[in-house]
Amino acid sequence: MLPTIKWENNKIIMIDQRELPLKEVYLEFHDYKKVAKAIEKMIIRGAPAIGVASAFGIALGFLKLNEDDDYIKKFYDICKTFEKTRPTARNLFWAIERMKKVFEKNKNLTLKYLKEKIIQEALLIEKEDIEINKKIGEHGKKLIKDGERILTHCNAGELATAGFGTALGVIKASFYEGKKIKVYVDETRPFLQGARLTCWELKKAGIPYILITDNMAGWLMRQGKITCIFVGADRIASNGDTANKIGTYSLAILAKKHKIPFYVAAPFSTIDFSIETGEKIPIEERSKNEVLEINSTIIAPQGTMVENPAFDITPSSLITAIITEKGIAKEPYYESLKKLKNLEDEEC
Repeated sequence: MLPTIKWENNKIIMIDQRELPLKEVYLEFHDYKKVAKAIEKMIIRGAPAIGVASAFGIALGFLKLNEDDDYIKKFYDICKTFEKTRPTARNLFWAIERMKKVFEKNKNLTLKYLKEKIIQEALLIEKEDIEINKKIGEHGKKLIKDGERILTHCNAGELATAGFGTALGVIKASFYEGKKIKVYVDETRPFLQGARLTCWELKKAGIPYILITDNMAGWLMRQGKITCIFVGADRIASNGDTANKIGTYSLAILAKKHKIPFYVAAPFSTIDFSIETGEKIPIEERSKNEVLEINSTIIAPQGTMVENPAFDITPSSLITAIITEKGIAKEPYYESLKKLKNLEDEEC
């Protein structure tokens, strides 16, 4: 398996996640606008992977400019294109902000050297993401005991990142350590990221898994078949409220009822300290066709009305711990997340 996304010979290559698990198709991109469309159309998805894709896309767009262009204006126009793609994903905006900072710091260089700086930063974001995910796995595996039966929702693995994964990275780190674990995978309607992507990754990794429909989770908890839950995140407010794939909130409520630990694993960059609570997180509404169709087959009567929010917000009071590369945060999250942020500021 090639990486989810990579920069090669001044072009971007990414696996088309819409085709999985039936086909492994890799697409090449030479135009930044097509990279933005790839993000919108879920060719690539998962907050960290979207961040890397936006950084690569900005680098690709800027690489095509020449001295005759108003390249300062056009750089920011390219950034705006990516800002419009997926409004909930914090890592998207974090990556764009990093690219802007490098541009501002080096914009007095010749265009040739400025392009090199922009490409270097995008490659650094990719490299750091893989390292970050492995650290998340090292921290998170301490929370998994031998014999755990873990439920995960959506896909927070290698396909959602530049490599290794966040919530699935924690599971992999535990498995590679020799712990005997079993993973229950929510299918994750309507886009079926669990059935299509997480099962595909777990199969490749040799980790035992069982696929379930989303509405089975509560009954399996009642029967004692699930001992803990690990999910990723697309944006986390400063109080710990977490935006993740639609259906996460329901799982968190069920976990609370059945006294099952509910863990969130995400890069520290996913935390948005500019907002206090999850009420401020924008929720993306996606196409009704994702609900009305499965593999282009219509499953509802013509004219059926649809709501399709891509994410929901899980209140921090339902979260047992938030696992980042900086460490593990627990309630009260205002304090524990701020403490981790202070450690990051000291490192800088």
